[in-house]
Amino acid sequence: MNHLIVLLVIATTALSGIAAGASLDVSIRQLPARHRIGVRAYSAYSLATDFGTARIWYPPLGIGTLLLALATAGTAFFQQTALPHALPMYLAAVLWVVHLLITLLWALPTLPRQRQAADDDQQLDTIFNQFERLQMVRAALDVLIFASILWALVSYLP
Repeated sequence: MNHLIVLLVIATTALSGIAAGASLDVSIRQLPARHRIGVRAYSAYSLATDFGTARIWYPPLGIGTLLLALATAGTAFFQQTALPHALPMYLAAVLWVVHLLITLLWALPTLPRQRQAADDDQQLDTIFNQFERLQMVRAALDVLIFASILWALVSYLP
């Protein structure tokens, strides 16, 4: 057993679990709150967090986990790791790339649109409904990523 690949899988599993938890928090707890507090209040909250702590939390977590997943899959490939161990690592890396593309192409551009619609409840509602659908896809991807890398970790258990 290669100790480097096992350490990479452990680290990727840990970060993927944190990323999945953070993503589920947005989908399950944060986004539904707009129905209780109103779309303008939620927009103000969203803008405050997205330009505050979210700036130093989500990018390093997402990019760091993506890079770690790619490093894990790359190491598995170049070390010719057996397919039963490597397949879930490859799957996690591919899912992270899909997640990144969805984030960059569709989810991230929501913020400027949200600012432009600051005084229009109907437009804000449309923006947040669209973002919620994207976020559900991203949360599902995060859970699948975590499950696949956990599968890789379990494949090393005796």
